[in-house]
Amino acid sequence: MNNFGYKQAEDTREAISLIEHNETAKFVAGGTNLIDLWKYNIANPSQLIDINHLAELSEIKTLEHGGLRLGAGVKNADTAYHPVVEHQYPLLSKAILAGASAQIRNMASNGGNLLQRTRCYYFYDAEVPCNKRIPGSGCPAKDGYNRIHAILGTSEHCIAVFPSDMCVALAALDAVVNITGPTGNRSIAFADFHRLPDNRPDLDNNLKKDELITSIDLPEKGFAANYAYLKLRDRHSYAFALVSVATALELKGNTIEDVKIALGGVAHKPWRSTEAEEFLKGKAANAENFSIAADLILQGAKGFGYNEFKIKLAKKAIIRNGLMALNPESQLPGAQPSA
Repeated sequence: MNNFGYKQAEDTREAISLIEHNETAKFVAGGTNLIDLWKYNIANPSQLIDINHLAELSEIKTLEHGGLRLGAGVKNADTAYHPVVEHQYPLLSKAILAGASAQIRNMASNGGNLLQRTRCYYFYDAEVPCNKRIPGSGCPAKDGYNRIHAILGTSEHCIAVFPSDMCVALAALDAVVNITGPTGNRSIAFADFHRLPDNRPDLDNNLKKDELITSIDLPEKGFAANYAYLKLRDRHSYAFALVSVATALELKGNTIEDVKIALGGVAHKPWRSTEAEEFLKGKAANAENFSIAADLILQGAKGFGYNEFKIKLAKKAIIRNGLMALNPESQLPGAQPSA
């Protein structure tokens, strides 16, 4: 580990000023991913700018229009167990609690969750090529052991996946990311925040180097009556998703009036298909229609050998999760979704 400086920022303006004038400085909140990257010699910051004590980042508050603002510095656990989140946005609470471990959720910040990097084993091995780590060096995952890798939105340069659970729910809920930087404040729709790899897999998102996430806004509609989050993984806890699905439904009887479906573990960003969602509107909420929607979501899916099983797994997960959303109590341990 290299020598580094440390500075606790007094406010967001100072934090931005400090990072603007130091190309190799990094913000630190929970540090749960940064420390991993540091240990593996992937990140070597010359200075840490501590943003943990910034009041501007530390609140969860109701917005005038009825939505909810999640401070970027609020810990994942505090967000998941916040009474408004549990009551109005239970999909988000469930997704957060599916991630990592209790100890990590107690440390990890909301903003940091959006910025975590892939867990691709080639990315973490500094001795092998990786276009995400060193652009132009190659992608050994394509012809290597790629069981955890992407089946959607890939490019010839990268087939890594984005690992967050929280972000899959945020994508389904149409969240908005609020940002501050040297030129002022701006907001990005969640769907536009993360990037597909294309020819620049080293760029995970559209946040600029000298910008800081301040908060995440949720719309008023939280789909609290009919929702489900399903995470399929190799072991029940402390494992990243092979496939995850966040489903949010608004029903009138058994007819779908509104629907949002987002997938995790399958692409470089949370994956949604507006075509599939439009197909489901006005249709009966049943396995047959969820199956057709799954085929639309998975159009163009491609496996790379070891991960080809993910295509069938994702289809089954989408159907199962849609049925689970009809009765959120079906997500309790031991319960079975209705057909």
